[in-house]
Amino acid sequence: MTTTGSLVLGEEFVQDAHRVGAKLRESAPIRHVVLPSGLPVWLVTGYEEARAVATDPRFSSQRVYDRMHRMALGEDDESPFSEDFAMNLLNLDPPDHTRLRKLVAKTFTGRAIAPLRPRIEQIADELLDAMTGRDSVELLEAYAYPLPIRVITELLGVPFDDREQFTAWSKTMVDCGASEAAGAATMQMADYLHGLIAAKREIPEDDLLSQLVHASEDGDRLSPSELIAVSVVLLIGGFETTVNLISGGVLSLSRHTDQLALLRADRSLMPTAIEEFLRHETPNILSSPRYTTEEVEMAGVVIPAGDFVMVSWLAANRDPSRFTDPDRLDITRPMGGHLAFGHGLHFCLGARLARLEGEIAFGRLLDRFTGIEVLSAVDDLRWRDSTAMHGLESLVLRLR
Repeated sequence: MTTTGSLVLGEEFVQDAHRVGAKLRESAPIRHVVLPSGLPVWLVTGYEEARAVATDPRFSSQRVYDRMHRMALGEDDESPFSEDFAMNLLNLDPPDHTRLRKLVAKTFTGRAIAPLRPRIEQIADELLDAMTGRDSVELLEAYAYPLPIRVITELLGVPFDDREQFTAWSKTMVDCGASEAAGAATMQMADYLHGLIAAKREIPEDDLLSQLVHASEDGDRLSPSELIAVSVVLLIGGFETTVNLISGGVLSLSRHTDQLALLRADRSLMPTAIEEFLRHETPNILSSPRYTTEEVEMAGVVIPAGDFVMVSWLAANRDPSRFTDPDRLDITRPMGGHLAFGHGLHFCLGARLARLEGEIAFGRLLDRFTGIEVLSAVDDLRWRDSTAMHGLESLVLRLR
């Protein structure tokens, strides 16, 4: 893939994501760029084009991370990444993707998720108890991280004492791209999960991982490598998005105090508020990568066969051709249409869980505190150094 004439993106792509995304979208809904990581891709920023790419089979996910790693590390270099991760749902097309998703999807239906509400409420209340009476609170450390990581590790059956290690592995894998550090994290997580899966196979418990180990559909079962790959996607996807939903939503409300007052006055708006938080500060900057299986013409550009393509969900979710006054937070905006959970084949399996956690997290927070003030100066706010996740590094609050 050539980078001649490509727009080279720097730190501003992450730290000033909305402005940069808008400029890219206004110049062309699809254009060739070099991401801050050094990866050359065709970047899709228009809403309609994003939906089209997500549903067009000419844009393939099959073993795409293998291709990226070979580009980053060299064709002849041995990959530092665990081979067990190759069968994750983001790295597959049908029929492999269809088979795995069918085996996993029933554990994330509305009926399966609804009974989790009391436990999520209990976890939220415990965390809020610890936040009460303090002069200031760092939201991510006290609430946005521990709530979803406790929920997903309990749901999967990961021991409580190991949750911090999982958080560290996840952050490295998400933030460090195709690096040796990220590869080492995949190896360590895979080794850990091999042991945990073996224990669940020997002595099943009442948790999701045990269900997956013993799940079957028409006699079909997940292999050990598939179990690891699926578990990793569920673990990381099961809390990273929700962390950013909580912190990004609080930031958005602090900047749109009329919407905060409206939500306090009418809690029936909570479901639409969660959808608007997801749209307004989309937890993921970019989609997982795809590559073209043949030459594709779209939006007036020709993308050669074999090139990488990524969608900016964040830019697409503020496309004025789809959303009226897109930079404004409007918790009464009609639900539906945003792309925060992706679109098409790879639509997020954990969307129902994230929405439930979001509704509980914000509802309990507003019930507990009548005043929520952001103490972090605007100039001090920094976003995670990641082109995958759009999440704050820190957000300090005064709560009363």
